[in-house]
Amino acid sequence: TVGMLQSDPPDHTRLRALVNKAFTPRVVEGLRFRIQAIVDELLNAVEEKGEMDVIGDLAYPLPAIVIAEMLGAPPDERNQLIQWSDDIATFQGTGRAKRKSVLRAVRSIHELEEYFRNLCADRRARPKNDLMSLLVAAEEQGDRLTEAEMISTCVLLLVAGHETTRNLIGNGTLALLRHHEEARRLQASPEMIVSAVEELLRYDCPLQRGWRRVAEDVVFGGKDLRKGQLVFLMLGAANRDPAVFQNPDQLDLGREDNRHIAFGFGVHFCLGAPLARLEGQIAIQTLFRRLPAARLANEDLKWHENILIRGLKALPMVF
Repeated sequence: TVGMLQSDPPDHTRLRALVNKAFTPRVVEGLRFRIQAIVDELLNAVEEKGEMDVIGDLAYPLPAIVIAEMLGAPPDERNQLIQWSDDIATFQGTGRAKRKSVLRAVRSIHELEEYFRNLCADRRARPKNDLMSLLVAAEEQGDRLTEAEMISTCVLLLVAGHETTRNLIGNGTLALLRHHEEARRLQASPEMIVSAVEELLRYDCPLQRGWRRVAEDVVFGGKDLRKGQLVFLMLGAANRDPAVFQNPDQLDLGREDNRHIAFGFGVHFCLGAPLARLEGQIAIQTLFRRLPAARLANEDLKWHENILIRGLKALPMVF
């Protein structure tokens, strides 16, 4: 089924207008206390140890819990949901697909679709105050949303709803651990967290590329692009463009006029940007407020082999 990412208006407009109701700034702001509570709970679990893996202990579980709760998945099913999502994201971003990972991704897609189909049936019988119930209600209005579109949308929200936010928190924390003066600047002025997260998104963005299908023949940047060709948009490179950003390789948490495109641009601008921003702001601000002496445990860092999503396998930190 063609979902939001692969569609153009009017189908894209119809799908996005519906799901956008769950991601407006007002609705997302209502999640602030819940997100703060999750972050505090996760940090409480490691604070006495004097060390943590920022990915496994914070960046991985936080967005996973938030998006699973929004969709209405029970707590004991979250880990399975995220495993399916990881299998799909790993396949999407690999430059060297192996038979084993392809088969695992295909199996996970089928199992995830079946999971959401069953959850959909449950919400049709017993509606709740969650995103799945909202989508079911829209489907029952007629031509607003088919069941296939609903399932496709849920898969997209799950994968996009935690993979990128996990790496915003991971990559952002790493940048601050490597730039002590900027970290101290944030600790001294916590209100800087809004501009800080925008700069961290620009400096080391979680999603490194996007793609578009050429709609009609056009000359762009001196190159002939033909209708139907696939064009990759290198977001990481654009965010370090010296024609747009002064000292682009420098981390500056107070950077003004920060027109990064970590969330994309145009009609496909990231639907979940308000939620990703809020989760990143709360997680990073709380981490450096509660653990002011935090430092990298070592520089032996392992990155996922993924040309789409840039993220660490682990981020060991001591404090």
